[in-house]
This record gives sequence, structure tokens and C-alpha cells, in this order.
Amino acid sequence: MSLLAGLRRWLGGARSVSAARWAVLDVETSGLDPRRDRLIAIAAIALNFERDNPRVVLGDSFEVVLRQPEVTPDKANILLHGIGVGAQRAGIEPRTALEAFEQWLGDAPLIAFHAAFDAALIQRAMRGVLGHRLANPWVDLEPVAAAVAPDVKARSLDEWLIHYDIECAVRHQAAADTLATAELLLRLWPAARTQMADHGFAALQSLAARGRWLQRLG
Repeated sequence: MSLLAGLRRWLGGARSVSAARWAVLDVETSGLDPRRDRLIAIAAIALNFERDNPRVVLGDSFEVVLRQPEVTPDKANILLHGIGVGAQRAGIEPRTALEAFEQWLGDAPLIAFHAAFDAALIQRAMRGVLGHRLANPWVDLEPVAAAVAPDVKARSLDEWLIHYDIECAVRHQAAADTLATAELLLRLWPAARTQMADHGFAALQSLAARGRWLQRLG
């Protein structure tokens, strides 16, 4: 790690943000409590921008299962994400997995549906294993959708996928959910673009903040 990168992490300051490459992300976990449950898998896919329009880059993606030293068989949880006990025990050593993810991510900002959960699990794992958090900014796609389509009575990812007739190959499987989330962003983007000063990530964050405000009013 360079001295400058280390200083930025120590200070907790923001890093430079890619204008041309963003990352859509989803995680699988051992449960729904971000304070206690473990990060099991990460899947992410890149979005590149050409003439202010994002496109999914299937060849620029990331997927990893983190090795779980102790796996308590939880049939309901395993049935949900499909990562069995054997696959969890045979996963990639967490330090190697998280370092690889950080290297793949680079300076790309992150997008997720209900991003607070994904961010909490990843940042806790990063801090616990690598001793630092990701400095990349995040945005939650759910309030973006609420701002773009306030008349749509949808809150869950399933409801938004149904509304836009987006098919998810294997729901609750990180890679498939990530691709479906990326497609949702593509569907939202034309209308979102009309409400943004530019196509920058900060403008998308502002649109998400407006969506949260509209949700509170509703």
C-alpha cells in the first residue's frame, strides 16, 4: 500500500471516484443481522459509461465465496442462497478474497439495492480482516427508484423487478441478483438522467437522498 493510500485510510477521507466505471454489488450472508452475521459471498459487475449512458460489462465482473471456518448447518439460510456447507468450507481464505475484491473494485463507486446492509457486512469484514474500510462511496438504488417512479408502490427488489419485467435467473444468488440490479439501474437511468444535473455519481447520490425524502413524506 502506498503512503498516500494509507494516509487516506487512516484519515477516513474520500478517494478519487471513477467517472467511467461504477460497480453494482450484492452479497450473501449467514443471516440478516449485519452486526452479527457473517459475509459468505460477494458478487459484483462493472458498469461503463459511454455518452452518459451506462452499459453492463459482463467480462468485468467479480464473484467469490469466503471460506467459513465454522459453518453451522442452517437449512433455511442455505436454501436461500444455495451455498452449501461444503462450498463455504472450501471457499477462498477471507484475506485473499477481500484483497482481490478491493483490487478489482479500484476507484469504482458502489451501487446496491438496500445498500446499507451490503455496506455494513462488507465494511465489517474489511475492518476485521484487513484492518481498514473501503473508502469508495455507495448509493442505494431503492430510493433512486422511488424518486424516478414515485407512483410505483414497490419497495422490495422483487417488486421492482416485476414492475419492469426484469427476469432474475436465480433469485437470492449473488451473481444473478447483481445482474438483475444492474438491469434495473439501466431501466431507471433514462428517467433518472432527466432529474440529475449531470451523470456523475454525486448526482445519483443526491437523487437517492431525494427519494428517501419522498418516502418519508409518503
